[in-house]
Amino acid sequence: MASEHSFDISGEIDKQELKNALEQAKKELDGRYDLKGIKSEIELNEKESIYKLICSSEAKLEVLKDIVISKLIKRGINPNGIKELSRENGANFRLNLKVNDAIDTDSAKKINKAIKDSKLKVTSSIRGNEIRVVGKQIDDLQNVMKIVKELDLELNLSFKNLK
Repeated sequence: MASEHSFDISGEIDKQELKNALEQAKKELDGRYDLKGIKSEIELNEKESIYKLICSSEAKLEVLKDIVISKLIKRGINPNGIKELSRENGANFRLNLKVNDAIDTDSAKKINKAIKDSKLKVTSSIRGNEIRVVGKQIDDLQNVMKIVKELDLELNLSFKNLK
C-alpha cells in the first residue's frame, strides 16, 4: 500500500468531446425549422478551442449560441468555462466562443488557497497548468475534490491520476 496518495487538478478538455458537440450542433442546425433559409454556420478551431458562429440574423445568432452551449453541456463541459471572445456585425453576424481548457495563474492560486484554508492534511503545489495534491489518506483527497468543485470557478476542471 502506498504511503502517500496524490492526484492532479487540470483544466484540460477532451478534444473529441468538442468535435462531438460540434457535430451534434450541426445536425440540430440542419433540422431546425426556425433556421431554414437563414445562412448559419458553426466552425471549430480545435487548436485554440474556439467555436466560430456565423449567421445572417443577429437574433438567430443567439439561437446558434444556445445550441452550441447546450451540446457542450450534454458532453460534460462546464458552461461557466465558455467565454464570448468577440462579436462582429456586418453583412453577417459573427461570434467567437472560447472554451477554457487551462487553469490560469489566478485560478490556480485561488484553488491552492482554498486547499490550504481547508486545514486538511494535504499539500498542494502548482505545476504549470496543473495542481498536484498529495495526502496520506484518500478521504482527504476526496474532500479536496469536493472543496474545489464548490469553488464554482469559470473553468472546466478535471481530476486525474488518483494514485
